[in-house]
Amino acid sequence: MNLNYSLLQNQANLLQRGLLDLELKDPELANILDAEVGRQHRTLSLVASCCAVAPRTLASSASVLSNVTAEGFPGRRYHAGCENVDRVESLAIARACKLFSAQYANVQPHSASNANYQVLSALLEPGDTLLGMNLDHGGHLTHGSPVTFSGTYYRALGYGTTAEGLIDYDNVWKLALAHRPRVIICGATAYSRNIDFVRFREIADEVGAILLADISHITGLVVAGRHASPIDAAHVTTTCTHKQLAGPRGGLILSGKDANEKVPGRDLTFGRALQKAVFPWMQGAPIVNMIAAKAAALGYAMSPEFDAYIGRIRTTADAVASAFQENGYEVIGGYTENHTILIRLQGDMTGSIAESALEECSIVVNKNRVPGEHRSSFITSGLRIGTGSLAQRHVDPKGCRQIIGIVCRILNSVTPLGDKEFKLDPVIRERFRSEVEALCAAYPLIDYVNVKENV
Repeated sequence: MNLNYSLLQNQANLLQRGLLDLELKDPELANILDAEVGRQHRTLSLVASCCAVAPRTLASSASVLSNVTAEGFPGRRYHAGCENVDRVESLAIARACKLFSAQYANVQPHSASNANYQVLSALLEPGDTLLGMNLDHGGHLTHGSPVTFSGTYYRALGYGTTAEGLIDYDNVWKLALAHRPRVIICGATAYSRNIDFVRFREIADEVGAILLADISHITGLVVAGRHASPIDAAHVTTTCTHKQLAGPRGGLILSGKDANEKVPGRDLTFGRALQKAVFPWMQGAPIVNMIAAKAAALGYAMSPEFDAYIGRIRTTADAVASAFQENGYEVIGGYTENHTILIRLQGDMTGSIAESALEECSIVVNKNRVPGEHRSSFITSGLRIGTGSLAQRHVDPKGCRQIIGIVCRILNSVTPLGDKEFKLDPVIRERFRSEVEALCAAYPLIDYVNVKENV
């Protein structure tokens, strides 16, 4: 049988066919996905942990690379048929190294949490001491929380912030001197100020520790030069690709000048140890279609459009912080130097109530613990605000003041009835929803608007 190559479908045609098949043959799922598109258009997202993925990145993640199994790395696969997979992964690696000025990049981790665990498994033995930022002070679960692998498999210690919400570097130094950790982790999920990676490296060097920097929440700022880079300050750097990079769900492991140096006490370089930890030690076949999407996101991160977007993240963050302070709320740390604003709620208002009440009014935020917290992680006394989505909507400072004004009015309209229960008049709730919908229309997600409407 001779195959007529004119009948073959290219990537665009396959995507179009897939969408049509989904609509015709699985309308139940198609309707749910369409409903989510609508929800994102009509909802103001003020969360710090995600952004809208660019359409070209979405398309890359839906590529035919999904059909390929590719255990191993470019040029060293355990399966045949990986010619184009190798090209895609090599492209993603080259872009990551260029973008971050790194000497080593691994683009296979399925998430930043996976990346952190892969790094820890490469550098630590069971029971070794790990020093990371306390979860209650803005750290991450994988940095040594007792409810996770990192906090039970290793001897995990936590450092915190001052009463003003700033990293207490003297405390980090004293803990490091007292306990001599093998690994120190720096990086945060709810911290509004710049991180001094050089200071962390000085502490690590003094006690003979390895420094791991997790920059998942500030990656865009780092590559755009709006936050100091840890690539050469830390021995190893990890990040996710779905926050400020506006890419797919996934992780990266990076290393700079230490990539070819020996891991202390090991006969392996950092690069080689990290490579082995990802595969075969902790992860099997990579999700190669997501590696293609990472390559697309990294390519976008090299563009002037991306630089402008990161610039808007900073201007909106400053405007949002100022607007909260104008409405009488405490901004932890006094102000923000990145995209995160952590606020302390007032009176009987809890983070749980605020999060639920705002969601009922089409505004999405995250409840969050604050310094001096007396409530549980499921209740909390604060909110974590992020401005990635606002930047993608091109919200200007005036729009930021309007949005935070609505947030504060909603919170003032809520009557707490406990830690989680509350009362909000349905008429008032609908009025707020209408106001939010009008703001969403005034500041749409540009990349998700119908192309014809932009012509």
